[in-house]
Amino acid sequence: MTTPTPAQTGANASMAPVGCPAHGKATRGLRPLYGPEAEAQPYALYEQLRAEHGAVAPVLLYGDVPAWLVLGHRENLEVMRSSRFSSDSRHWRAIREGSLAPDSPLLPITAWQPLVALTDGAEHARLRQAVTESLTRLNRHRLRRYITHYTSRLLGDFTPSGRADLVADFARKLPALVICQQLGIREDDALTVGAAVTDMISGGETALTSNQLLVELVRDLVERKKQQPADDLASRLLDHPAGLTDEEVREHLRLVLVAALEPTANLIASALRMVLTDGRFRGHLSGGQMTLPDALEQVLWDHPPLAVVPTRWATGDTQLGGTRIMAGDMVMLGLAAGNVDPVIRPDLAVPMQGNRSHLAFGAGVHECPGQDLGRSIAETGIDLLLERIPDLRLAVDDDQVQVAGTWMARRITSLPVAFAPQRQEKPAAPEQRPEPPARHDAAPAPKERPRGRWFRRRGA
Repeated sequence: MTTPTPAQTGANASMAPVGCPAHGKATRGLRPLYGPEAEAQPYALYEQLRAEHGAVAPVLLYGDVPAWLVLGHRENLEVMRSSRFSSDSRHWRAIREGSLAPDSPLLPITAWQPLVALTDGAEHARLRQAVTESLTRLNRHRLRRYITHYTSRLLGDFTPSGRADLVADFARKLPALVICQQLGIREDDALTVGAAVTDMISGGETALTSNQLLVELVRDLVERKKQQPADDLASRLLDHPAGLTDEEVREHLRLVLVAALEPTANLIASALRMVLTDGRFRGHLSGGQMTLPDALEQVLWDHPPLAVVPTRWATGDTQLGGTRIMAGDMVMLGLAAGNVDPVIRPDLAVPMQGNRSHLAFGAGVHECPGQDLGRSIAETGIDLLLERIPDLRLAVDDDQVQVAGTWMARRITSLPVAFAPQRQEKPAAPEQRPEPPARHDAAPAPKERPRGRWFRRRGA
C-alpha cells in the first residue's frame, strides 16, 4: 500500500494513493486516530502526520473506517467555508454503501438528523436562525446570577476542607448545572446529563447507551415544555416562528448539550491548569498585566476544547491542500492541529492574546452559535473561584496532572489543588422574578462587575 509523501501532497498530487479514504479499501498502514498511543500524545501524532502528508492526512477511525484529517489552518478554513464540503452525512460513502457497523461509536455524532450542524442551504439557514435567535434571547442578567449561585454552591462544598479536585468538583459540574438550567432541564438531572455527554463523545462501548439516555431526557423535556412553557431554550425553540417540529426541537436541545457541556468543561479545566502552572500566565495574572479573557484566548489556541470535528463530507471529487479528495470522503476538521500549524505559528511560545483567529469555534455558516454562553460560564466561574480562593495552588507537580484523550478531544481528568480551609457559607438562592413569556426579548446585560485582585490591571 502507498500513502502520500510530502512531495505527493503538492500541486502535482492528482491521483489518490491506494489505501487512502478515497478508495475506502486497503487501509493497512494508515495511522489510527484512536487508541492509547494516539490519544496519549495527539499533538505528536499531528506533527508526524504533517511531516508525512502535509496539510491533509489519511487516518483511520473506529472499525478501520478511513477519513481525512485536515492539519493546516488555511485548509481547515477552506473546508469550513466552501460548498465543496457538506455537513450532510448522507454524502458519506460509508453511509451510502452501508459499510458502517450499526453499533459504531461514530453514529451518535455523524448519523444524519434534522440538525443545524448536519444540514446545508435553505434548511440550514432556517434551523440556524431558530437556534441563534433563541440563544441570543437568553437573559444575560439571570444567566450571571445562576453562574454565581452555582459557583458559590460548588465552592461551599469543598472550601472547608482546603482541598479539591477542580475537574470533578468544579469544571464538570458548573457547566452541567448552568446549561441544563438554561435549557429547562431539572436541576436533579443536570450532573447525570453531563456525565452522559462526556461518555457519548468518548466513542467507548457505552456511547450509544449514553446517547439514548439523552434522547429520552430531551423527549420528556419537550413534552413538559409544551404543557408548561417558561423562559428557557426549550420553550423558545418550540415557540420560534421558524416552526420547528417536535423532533427538530428535541435534536437541537441534544445538540446544544453535546456542543456546550464538554467543550465548556474542557475550557475551564485547561484554563485553570494554565493559570496555576504556566509561568507566563501565573506571573502576568497575579501582576495584573493579563486579563482572564486573555488567558482563555490562549487556551483556545493551545488546547481547544474539541480537537477534531468529524462533520464534513466531500460533495464531489476535489483538491484540498494539494491532496485529491473523492466524492463521499469524510473530511474531518483538525482544530487543534490547525491551531499549531507552523505556517501561522512558527513559534508556539509567542503569546496569542488579542488574536481570535483560532479555529476553536469554527468559521463560516457553521460557526458555533453558542460560544458566548461557554465563555461566560468559564470566565465568570473561574473569576469567582480565584477571587474566593486567592491562595489556590496545585497539589501535585504539573507533569502529574491526569489527562485522557479521545479521538475528538483531550481533556484533563483530575486537577488536585490545596488552599487554606475556609468557613462554609451557604450561598443565597438566585433572585427569583416573574419570568416573561418566552417570546419576549431578554433584559440587557448588566455592567461588568469589578475584578478581583487576580485580574486587576496594574495601576487601575
